[in-house]
Amino acid sequence: MISEHDNRRLTQVGPDTPMGRLMRSYWLPVCASSQVPTPDCDPLRTRMLGENYIVFRNTDGVVGVLDEYCMHRRASLAIGRVEDNGIRCLYHGWKFGVDGTIQETPNHCDERFRQRLKAPAYPCREAGGLIWAYFGPKNQEPPFQQYEFFQGPEENRCIFRINIPCNYLQLFEGGTDSSHVGILHCNMANPEWKDRASFVPDLDDYTSVAMASGDNAPELEIENTPYGYHYAAKREGPQVDGSPTHSVRATAVIMPVLRIIPLREYQFFVFEVPQDDHKTSTYIVCHGPKPFDREKMKVVLGLTDERYWRETDVEYRATPENLWFQDRSRINETWSGMTGLIPEDSSISVSMGPIVERPKEVLVAADAAVVRLRERLLDAIRLHEEKGDALGVSFPDLSRVRSLADTNVPVGKRWQDYLPHNMSPSSKTTEPAE
Repeated sequence: MISEHDNRRLTQVGPDTPMGRLMRSYWLPVCASSQVPTPDCDPLRTRMLGENYIVFRNTDGVVGVLDEYCMHRRASLAIGRVEDNGIRCLYHGWKFGVDGTIQETPNHCDERFRQRLKAPAYPCREAGGLIWAYFGPKNQEPPFQQYEFFQGPEENRCIFRINIPCNYLQLFEGGTDSSHVGILHCNMANPEWKDRASFVPDLDDYTSVAMASGDNAPELEIENTPYGYHYAAKREGPQVDGSPTHSVRATAVIMPVLRIIPLREYQFFVFEVPQDDHKTSTYIVCHGPKPFDREKMKVVLGLTDERYWRETDVEYRATPENLWFQDRSRINETWSGMTGLIPEDSSISVSMGPIVERPKEVLVAADAAVVRLRERLLDAIRLHEEKGDALGVSFPDLSRVRSLADTNVPVGKRWQDYLPHNMSPSSKTTEPAE
């Protein structure tokens, strides 16, 4: 059981909170590149860690991240003009560059004034189809970490952003909970749903999320790593050459907001980035060895129904007031009365309330990876408070950290050996293997 004190430490992300200060020590996604697609396109208003920002792409195609409010009289730059390699406030015409340089002040013609000041601007990068920013102290900017999905052609990557009205942690916890997969998503994932004894996953279907086993109470093995932890959910596997196996699904968790969900043909990189205490921007990056059919992925994720989500504003619309658009006439067909991974996962998280009352939970062994997530986040807060260090930022190249889709591992063989670059502390080295 977690205390109310620790629950607050984990879930409050404003600038003057322990978790808020920790989160500002990392590079975080602020939007998808597709949300500011072309030079001088409309600016994007976004919220991060309890504060408001604007993202814009200037005439040269360079991206900038600034405080939303003009430093002059605090009008919103979200309705400003993007032109001539800057963004201009509508109120008095002050214009700013991507680095915060004051380019023009039409109502104050003192060039020395413009040179002396800068608007609040934040280091930003564009990589992997996302725009990233760093909001911490300037003298503590960490290395920009590399992930596998930065690599390969753009068509082998598919990105979705969903703004979900609940705290980031309950969404993050859902992604580290292996036992829910064969239950909540059973009609898509569990081979024993409806007694489908002859069920065989279609290996040619790159969007298949099917599990190899119907065991909903896996044995969990959890191991800390320098960037967070990874864990294996071990289920009874088939006999291979007369020897017993475990069906193993392993998941990597990277501080402070990322987990990697493994599927047979690709990996889901899922970032749960807090907008504030009660709202989260979820970024799902699908990455693999072949081009993606975005429309097919939308079907798997359940994002084709515009009652739930639209590309235009990326807001998740299922709420308690509309009963999450559950169709109870279909609960024998889809188990949940919902269709797709996002409506099921997100609606469950939203149903818990804006912030879960964790002291009231009754946990079981299958929740061990969720408990470890909380422990590692609290470890990271303590490390940051005591030493100013952010857990994992000293490892700039995480491009070979992966998760493992259901794999038959002989009983007695280490699952970590199937993930040689995950910096397992039980390996000979904590550096990624060559």
